[in-house]
Amino acid sequence: MRGKSLKNSSFDLKRITKLISISSIIGVVSGLGAVVFYYLIQLGNYLFLVRTGAFTQPAINESTGVVSPVHTELIDKIFSLHTGVPWYLALIPAVGGLITGLIVYTWAPEAEGHGTDAAIDAFHNKKGKIRPRVPFIKTITSAITIGSGGSAGREGPIAQIGAGFASYLSTKLNLTDQERRIMLLAGMGGGIGSIFRAPLGGALFATEVLYSEADFEYEAIIPAIISSIVGYSVFSSIIGWGSLFHTPALVFRDPIELVFYFILAIFCSGLGYVYVKIFYGMKESFFKKLPIAPHFRPAIGGLMIGCLALAYPQILGSGYGWVQLAIYGKMAVGLMLVLAFAKILATSFTISSGGSGGVFAPSLVIGAMLGGAFGGIVHHIAPGIATQPAAYVIVGMAGFFAGVANTPISTLIMVCELSGNYGLLPPLMLVSVCAILFSRGFTIYSKQVPSRTESPAHRGEFLMDVLEGLTVEDAVTIPNQVSIVREDTSLKDIVKLITMSRSSYFPVVNAQGSLSGIFDIHDVRRILSDEFLPHLVIARDIAVEDVITVMPGDDLKTALMKFTIKNLEELPVVDSADPKKVIGMITRRHLINAYNLELSAKGTS
Repeated sequence: MRGKSLKNSSFDLKRITKLISISSIIGVVSGLGAVVFYYLIQLGNYLFLVRTGAFTQPAINESTGVVSPVHTELIDKIFSLHTGVPWYLALIPAVGGLITGLIVYTWAPEAEGHGTDAAIDAFHNKKGKIRPRVPFIKTITSAITIGSGGSAGREGPIAQIGAGFASYLSTKLNLTDQERRIMLLAGMGGGIGSIFRAPLGGALFATEVLYSEADFEYEAIIPAIISSIVGYSVFSSIIGWGSLFHTPALVFRDPIELVFYFILAIFCSGLGYVYVKIFYGMKESFFKKLPIAPHFRPAIGGLMIGCLALAYPQILGSGYGWVQLAIYGKMAVGLMLVLAFAKILATSFTISSGGSGGVFAPSLVIGAMLGGAFGGIVHHIAPGIATQPAAYVIVGMAGFFAGVANTPISTLIMVCELSGNYGLLPPLMLVSVCAILFSRGFTIYSKQVPSRTESPAHRGEFLMDVLEGLTVEDAVTIPNQVSIVREDTSLKDIVKLITMSRSSYFPVVNAQGSLSGIFDIHDVRRILSDEFLPHLVIARDIAVEDVITVMPGDDLKTALMKFTIKNLEELPVVDSADPKKVIGMITRRHLINAYNLELSAKGTS
């Protein structure tokens, strides 16, 4: 017993070491991939918007929180109706869209749109497999899309980059399908945790975003956390430490204010519904129906963004600088409200047309603008209660994205990490949970499935769980009628029995009535095809002595495993007190019927 325990301990240690090693490697590559992607976005932004379009957006110094440029003239221009933006700026997102479309639809069509959905689909339906070229195509095209002013974010591309490498490494190491799926999520967590400097939120997001109900892929949490920690450390060591947004000392101290936060949750849910409907409505009802090749649709979407940007240039790119200005209280309530809707249109134009990028960043901006506008209004109405309008910017980000993505836990943690502020945890929890309750029935991630039980990745596991709770007696009445054949029965009599029986398998018993073998119809056919043997053969000559049996109390999981040993269709049921006494037969059909009845009973209970 002690030797067996040592053997199991050794096996567990080997498995844990393997898990940590592979997750760490994935984390290193995800972190380095995030660094490359980060610099490519900066390069794209400089080449397209700054150098070509003569347009500079406010950018956050993620180490100090300083927003630059903060020239008064630029802010005045942007906050006024006369933006001073050159007309040719409208063409830049179109050029970026054209380049993106040609690259994506020529070499990797699955890289279009927001990459998180593609990674979710790979987990559920493709055994965790992603073509090796996809991460490279996604990196380049997303940097072009975002850099040229497309309204998209980093999360989708980096999720697919991390997941793509994890899939490639898992295949090279000959991991099982289940292990590949787990490593895919570790890659997603490592990438997202890195580029957003949110190691815990990124890891939990990767395991929560798969499902539209309250469910997690809990087997992947530890690998995702390991990968995320390593990736975050690599990325921050190169790019710099700190949080994405910088906030004042925001705290929650007045329970009455929860009423305002509850109302904000309702608004987040309502605007989230509008967002999802416009996003997929534009994709299905407009862009897919354009009479042009899909290669050119992102260019049309880019042109639409550019035209909208002539009036509201704040919609271009990720928009983090504008969120930081909203946190600092430097944006007007009316402008923030308009931008919440304008950003929905811009994101739909970008990604629904086939542009490459994520929906996390735009969703944060939409939620921040909605929250900022709402916070400004309630501060004006009740300044003694809503004393910190900036708090509503932070809470709006979490509530809006939690609602549209069905990820309340990971989103509230990630927003805390993004802002470096845990003082608003109670309202964050309230708004995130309420938003997802009000948002049931729609999601921005179309590849989500309701829960683990609905995922093809777990279909076999839940089949086994259900069968384990049922016995042979639950599936078939015991005793039942059995076509038993004595050992000395002639072939002629066997043929007569077969023609009168509905069974395909026939247990053979000796003179004492004890089970000695079994044969099926195919065994008899082989004998009948011989010219000389049929007149000499008896049942004992046909029967196979190694009989696989089950007992009435055996669970159906055990029965299924016995069916699959030799790909059998029927098994003899023997008496528990006398394993040589046949008391019935069970078929695969009996097992399947019992499984379906049990599922129906659970569904109506």
